[in-house]
Amino acid sequence: MFPYEITKIEGKEGEELLELFTGEKAGFVQVGPKKWTLPTKYAVHAENIYSFEVKEDDLWIVTFPRSGTTLMQELVWLVGNKLDYETSFNISLNERVPFFEFNCVMSDAYLKEIAELNDNAPEIVKEIKDWDTPGYIIAQSMTSPRYFKTHLPPSLLPPNLVDTCKMVYVARNPLDVAVSFYHHNRLIKAHGFQGDFRKYWELFEKDLILYSPYWEHIKEGWEKRNHPNVLFLFYEDILRDFTGNIRKIGQFLNKQMLDDEIKRLADHLHIDNFRKTFMLENDLQIKGMINPQAPGFIRRGKIGGNQEFDDAEIKLRAEKWFKKNLANTDIIFPKF
Repeated sequence: MFPYEITKIEGKEGEELLELFTGEKAGFVQVGPKKWTLPTKYAVHAENIYSFEVKEDDLWIVTFPRSGTTLMQELVWLVGNKLDYETSFNISLNERVPFFEFNCVMSDAYLKEIAELNDNAPEIVKEIKDWDTPGYIIAQSMTSPRYFKTHLPPSLLPPNLVDTCKMVYVARNPLDVAVSFYHHNRLIKAHGFQGDFRKYWELFEKDLILYSPYWEHIKEGWEKRNHPNVLFLFYEDILRDFTGNIRKIGQFLNKQMLDDEIKRLADHLHIDNFRKTFMLENDLQIKGMINPQAPGFIRRGKIGGNQEFDDAEIKLRAEKWFKKNLANTDIIFPKF
C-alpha cells in the first residue's frame, strides 16, 4: 500500500505553476512529508510504481533530472550488454532503458493536443499510446536483465529495490542542474516553461520544480551509498575520469573489460561524439514536441561556466542557498 499522502498544489502557487508550465495542463501535486513536486498524473500511478515487483537482475539508474542520466543510461547498458554498439545505434535508448514514469510527465490534455497538431495520424496516435504506457506495464514484456531509468527519489520506488537488485545513483552540482533543467523545461513542450531563469531559480529554491526538493533527493541517494547493491557517483567525477569510472561501473556490474574496450567506450560517450550518435527516439521530430528556439536535448554537458549565473544577484543567492543546504549534510561535492 502506498504510504504517502498526495495533495494537489492549489491556490496562488498552483495557478502560477500552471501559467509558467504551459504543457502541464493538469497541474501539480506534492507527495509525502518531503513534499515531492510531481505532475498530477503521478497520483494515478503512485501505488503501482511503489508496489512494482523488481527482479534480482534488474538495474535502476536513479537521478535528479539533468544529472548525466542519458550518459549513464548508455554507459550502463553497453557495459551490461557486452559493448553491443550495433544495437545501441539501431534501437532507441528509451526502448533499451525505459524512463519508468515517463507517462506521468505528459498530461492527457497535452497528449490530445499533440495528436490533433499531427492530424491524428495513425502512426502518431500509436506513438502517443506508447508514451502513455506506464513503465510497470512496459516491464512485463521486457526480457531480463532489465534496465530502467527514473527521476523519482528512492523513497517513492519499491521499498525492497536496493535489497533485491542494483541501483546506480548519479548526483550533479545543483547550480548546473538548475540551468540545464531550465533549458530542458523550455525545450520540451510537455513542460513548456515560459519564464526567465530568475523566475526558474526562485522556483528551484522553493522546491517547486518537478522532482524537487533537490537536496532531499540527493540525500536519499547518498544515504544508500554504502549498500553493496548501490553505486553512488558524481557527474563531475565521471567527466574528469571517464576511464576510471567506466572501470568502476564494470566492477559494480561484474563485467570484465579490456583497456582498449574502455577507451573506445569513453570516446563513444564523449559529449561531442555522443551528441552525433545519440538516438533517444524519433519523438522530438513530432510536431508540437519541442520549442525550436530552445537549445537541444543534449546541451553542454560541462561543469560550471553557465552564463545564467553572470547575474550577480542570482549568483549570490544561489551560492548562499547552496552553502546553507550543504552544511546540513555530510555530502562532499567535487570542486569545480
